Amino acid sequence: MSSRIYNCIAGISAKIEENKDFLTELDREIGDADHGVNMARGFHAVTEKLPQDSDDIGAALKKTGMTLLSKVGGASGPLYGTAYMEAAKIAAGKNEITAEEFGEMLAAAIAGIQKRGKAVRGEKTMLDALMPAYDAYMAAIGEGKDMAAGLDAAVEAAKEGIEFTKTIRATKGRASYLGDRSIGHQDPGATSATLTLETIRDFIRS
Repeated sequence: MSSRIYNCIAGISAKIEENKDFLTELDREIGDADHGVNMARGFHAVTEKLPQDSDDIGAALKKTGMTLLSKVGGASGPLYGTAYMEAAKIAAGKNEITAEEFGEMLAAAIAGIQKRGKAVRGEKTMLDALMPAYDAYMAAIGEGKDMAAGLDAAVEAAKEGIEFTKTIRATKGRASYLGDRSIGHQDPGATSATLTLETIRDFIRS
């Protein structure tokens, strides 16, 4: 029987594969038209490399991050790879994660993305989904809600973040070359980040 962490990451892989064409189409509008293809290829490699019988969440996340770093092209590989590897440090040696620890993992992932991408909120990147998602998650946990309810709040905030990316011009990456023409298009990275949070939420609820 596969471990829960393997099944969760396999679920993320399946969600990315399911939305591969959509993500690529979004990227065609403002980028290199390869986000969906690259992410799907990276997660396919992850599911092949990841041990299915290990419950060590930290080890699984570290392996995921290292694989994405090596297999996903463009900016997404380093950013997603760093996010998973930073989250792995919080989960090292653990086979269960508390609601508070998940918040720490999300914060670590965001900090890693900011450092690696030299990005801040409001630049039309995945941070515009992840940072409001983190704020909403921590607010929910602070109110005494459980992880699943916290993730409900996070997903809704991330979706609002996606909508926000449509209203601003890109100032990072290839999309920044378009200037004001990038306005009106949603960010592919914010979209794939939100799909990831949705999958984790649905997995926790299953």
